[in-house]
This record gives sequence, structure tokens and C-alpha cells, in this order.
Amino acid sequence: MKPDKVLIVTDDAGESFEILYAQHRFREAGYTPVIAATKKKLLNGVIHDFDPGWNTYIEKPGYLIQSEVTFDEVNPDEYFAMLLIGGRAPEFLRHDDQLISLVKTFAAQDKWLFSVCHGIQILAAAGLVEGRQVTSYCNVRLEVSTCGGEWIDQESVVDGKIITAQTWESHADFYRDIFAQLGDG
Repeated sequence: MKPDKVLIVTDDAGESFEILYAQHRFREAGYTPVIAATKKKLLNGVIHDFDPGWNTYIEKPGYLIQSEVTFDEVNPDEYFAMLLIGGRAPEFLRHDDQLISLVKTFAAQDKWLFSVCHGIQILAAAGLVEGRQVTSYCNVRLEVSTCGGEWIDQESVVDGKIITAQTWESHADFYRDIFAQLGDG
């Protein structure tokens, strides 16, 4: 029997809407989402929005969301995919050696890697954007090009087993692409 679990990677300052939408969308499609973080705890999510007059997004406190496993508790054999959530969490998670090793293991095992918004920072840190077409929040595109990837200005991009999205505003295209690739769309 094939694993039905998708690992949702986030931590404090993860984008609330991206976490909750992923949980519900994967459950709706019959998969088991599991939230992983550096610690098992009630995570402090954030809400990023685009307000008129601002040159970048603003951040507000978001939902409290329980993490279910830590990175060292994850057995990659139990999962078919990993989703890297955006927000500010990837800023520090990209420096977590255990997570980077886990991401590389998923890639080496030819598992699906999904990334939204700033989640691309983790893929870049793992050396997985080189030679690929990906997307992300527009203000993280320098990291993509610096790490050898080609940043594409569209809501969702599929490149092999890696599917990337720009922001939570990309959810419709992103999840349409994910479930089409999984054969559920």
C-alpha cells in the first residue's frame, strides 16, 4: 500500500492560511496531512496581506496551529510528499540541518516536493532549484536565480516532481496542479 501522508513543514511565523488550506485540501482529497516543525507545540501562525500604500506585505498575528511531529521523528518512508509552507518560518528553517537533510532525502527518493511563497528558500538551501523552473513570492526570486534556478512569473509551476506557487493567492492554480499531477484532478 502506498503512503497517503503528506508532510507539511512549517514553524512559528508560518503563513496561517497556507497551513490551514493545505490541511483541509489534502484531507478533502483523501490524504493525511501531518504538520512538522522543530518542536511539537502550538505554533504561532501569521497572516500576510497586501494593503494599499505598502510596497510589500504586512504581517499580523494568525492562528495557533498544533505541530504533530518534529523533524527528527519523521520517517520518510511514511510519506509520499512534502509541502514547504511560506511566511517567515523558512528564513530560519533553511538553516536547520535536519530539515535540509530530510528535504534532500525526499528528493533522492523521488517523492513530491511542493513549495509555496517563501518555502522556496528551503528548496534553495537544499540545492534543489538549480537547473529548474520554479516560482515563489516575487521578492525571493533573487535566491532562486542565485542558486541556479529560473524564476517564472506565474501562479504555479510544475517542474518534474517539484511544484511551486507564488503566494496564498495562488492556491487555486497550485492545488489544481498538485492534484492533476497526483491523478486526482
